[in-house]
Amino acid sequence: MAPAPDTVDPDVFFAVDMRVGRILEVEDFPEARTPAWKLEIDFGPEVGRKLSSAQITHYPRDQLEGRLVIGVVNLPPRQIGPVRSEVLVLGAIDPEKGVVLLQPDQDAELGSRIA
Repeated sequence: MAPAPDTVDPDVFFAVDMRVGRILEVEDFPEARTPAWKLEIDFGPEVGRKLSSAQITHYPRDQLEGRLVIGVVNLPPRQIGPVRSEVLVLGAIDPEKGVVLLQPDQDAELGSRIA
């Protein structure tokens, strides 16, 4: 049996700003140490467009462009090679498939908060 995960204070959890976004552009990122895509994601008028470096190269470009995703938009930016990654795209870690992206099961307004 796996050990129980540590608990998180609800105030800390609710401080994480998760939003619905749509991937607009997917670009090659040959400078990354680990294979990754450069993504431009639209999180609606309140948050705007954000850049991300995402290690989801098992998804082909055409399966990513236009796709809805869930991202954390209030983490500090991270410099990943020449890219300033401004958002963390969320996914489930699968040992065989890699990251399986989280997304709404229906169309949702860009920028909608995840609660």
